[in-house]
Amino acid sequence: MNPVGKPGKTGSLMPVETALARLLEMADATSILERERLPLAQVQGRVLADDLLSTLDLPPWPNSAMDGYALRMADWTGEPLVVSQKIFAGQAPAPLLPGTCARIFTGAPVPAGADCVEMQENAQVQADERVAFTEAMTLGQNIRPQGQETTVGELILPAGTRLGPIEQGLAASLGCAELDVVRKIRVAVLSTGDELIEPGQALGPGQIYNSNRVLLCSWLQRLGCEVIDAGILPDDLVTTRARLGELKNVDLILSTGGVSVGEADFLGIALREEGELSLWKLAIKPGKPLTFGHFRGVPVIGLPGNPASTLVTFALLARPYLLRRLGVKDVEPLKVQVQAGFDWPIAGSRREYLRGRLESGRAIIYKNQSSGVLRSAAWADGLVEVMEGRTLVAGDSVSFIPLSEVLL
Repeated sequence: MNPVGKPGKTGSLMPVETALARLLEMADATSILERERLPLAQVQGRVLADDLLSTLDLPPWPNSAMDGYALRMADWTGEPLVVSQKIFAGQAPAPLLPGTCARIFTGAPVPAGADCVEMQENAQVQADERVAFTEAMTLGQNIRPQGQETTVGELILPAGTRLGPIEQGLAASLGCAELDVVRKIRVAVLSTGDELIEPGQALGPGQIYNSNRVLLCSWLQRLGCEVIDAGILPDDLVTTRARLGELKNVDLILSTGGVSVGEADFLGIALREEGELSLWKLAIKPGKPLTFGHFRGVPVIGLPGNPASTLVTFALLARPYLLRRLGVKDVEPLKVQVQAGFDWPIAGSRREYLRGRLESGRAIIYKNQSSGVLRSAAWADGLVEVMEGRTLVAGDSVSFIPLSEVLL
């Protein structure tokens, strides 16, 4: 492995960990407390508002893990046993008659008096319909005990759990038809810049299509947010102030572009004049000019305008902030260690997130890592994290964040 180089000076740039910690601290202080009760089929992607406790034992009675025969071990002396009853799943069995066995099927309740289930593969039905057993047996074998999965009062899902198909199925197994979830967080999405126009319009001189709006609105909907499309802000300070002032019944204003130090960055000017800035300039690449502040009391996250920068900063900073405001505790994406399939000979002063993908277990990166190239993310299936001041040669270990970890 190449030695870790010395990081360059970052001036006033804030480390990624510091920025994330401060964002999560501010998110905790403004948690969404309102809730709503929804049918179980409608809670996918939502956040559980209260602890889900078990109201019953699962299974509620001992049941068979196999198709076979239930018997009392003490009754088996090596001689075939008479079948005294047949028990299907969903039936209530009679107590087992002494000296007999019961034909039983997977999931069926084990009759009182039985302490063993032998699988049918180890049983032989005789001509007189008695059953002989060919293998040694043990007490409790192939019996799922009552409460094996849950017991009454046990914590099943803590508040703050994001609900997916597995969690919905678990709630259904407890008989829950409805769940209390945190209300959706309301996010106003706006873009800034006279150069932006919406897809479907004809491009004029110096204009580009607004890809960030579509990316963010779609991503926010996947996260279960209520999205308010605030459109494109022109490069005009008066209009910027007025449009921001109209966004009152929202929990967050999420913008792209217009938050650096250029003369036309009117969103940044508006925040400085009529609000406050809590974060400004991060030691991250792409995405240095990320901003967090407030405009007349409403939280504002200003993402960089370049598409790849928007993607990286939303994935690693805005997304955790939004989830924490909903009460989710574990908000950072999974990182896996993989081998680098590339060289990185020059150490940078900022932490870099390279669009890459895994091939044969090694991370390779897109040839063009420009912050303006969204195609790099469409080609990739993850982000390769290169720490500040580090160089790499192929074969070195690097952290890889699958995009599947951050897109939902």
